[in-house]
Amino acid sequence: MQTVRALQVDAFADEPLAGNAAGVVPDAADLTEAQMQAVATELAVSETAFLLSSDEADRRVRYFTPTTEVDLCGHATIASHAHLVAEGVIDTGTHSLETNVGVLEIEVEEDGTVWMTQDDPEIRRVDLGYERIADALGIDHAALQDVGAEFPLAVASTGLPFLVVPVNFLEHVSAMDPDLGKIETISDEVDATGVYAFSFDALEPDSTLHGRMFAPAAGVPEDPVTGTASGATGAYLREYRAFDGDFPDEMRFEQGHFVDRPGHVRVRVGEEVRVGGRAATALDGELRVPERDDGDDIIEA
Repeated sequence: MQTVRALQVDAFADEPLAGNAAGVVPDAADLTEAQMQAVATELAVSETAFLLSSDEADRRVRYFTPTTEVDLCGHATIASHAHLVAEGVIDTGTHSLETNVGVLEIEVEEDGTVWMTQDDPEIRRVDLGYERIADALGIDHAALQDVGAEFPLAVASTGLPFLVVPVNFLEHVSAMDPDLGKIETISDEVDATGVYAFSFDALEPDSTLHGRMFAPAAGVPEDPVTGTASGATGAYLREYRAFDGDFPDEMRFEQGHFVDRPGHVRVRVGEEVRVGGRAATALDGELRVPERDDGDDIIEA
């Protein structure tokens, strides 16, 4: 029976038990794909990063939710590199990471902030009724229609596609009572990983917006703080000229407060889209991983 080191690292937060919890398996070389999925299911956080060797970059990563593999994950990338720095495996500076969407650049600053360069933006408007989206989110459609003239419904991607849904006021973001089945249907229809709803009416004065993200089709009913969706939404804001005058050099997206996991994502949209944040280790231990001949084996903590 194999033993593998596994950690929970909370990304986009300065201290444990905040932000978005990611599983990190620093050495997954001996794990099969089925074992990776089993470990991710056992850890039961939104995504787990499995680090591997690479011929194309400094290292390779595969990301699994509790139910499926996904091509990219911002918070697990931040979490895994924060761990590598803390362990002395890597130094501050620039590193390369092979993912299922290509090789990405990761920068680690002296203060521990990890920056992830995402894929080139792709944005497309979608023809969906406000009533239908509002019904899926559990709010009045007027909360969407009020801002829809300037900021349309669109699928934005910087590696993973998200349906971006602008909302007029924070009270409607906080009041969301999503119908996960309807959100999954809509996400499948527009070929999106999930729905990212946001309002410029944020909790904190330094924040650009407040967001919530729902991805039931990927096994994530609500993600506390979402790096990939933040990058995609940053590109969306530039596409639809969300700011008077020059586009800001850096934005601050807040998320997770309504699920008691507050966190903040730093977003830069220039020639490249980059998201950044810090992370803190909450749990460090070992899992015993049985050989998997079928789907009935249990991971023992």
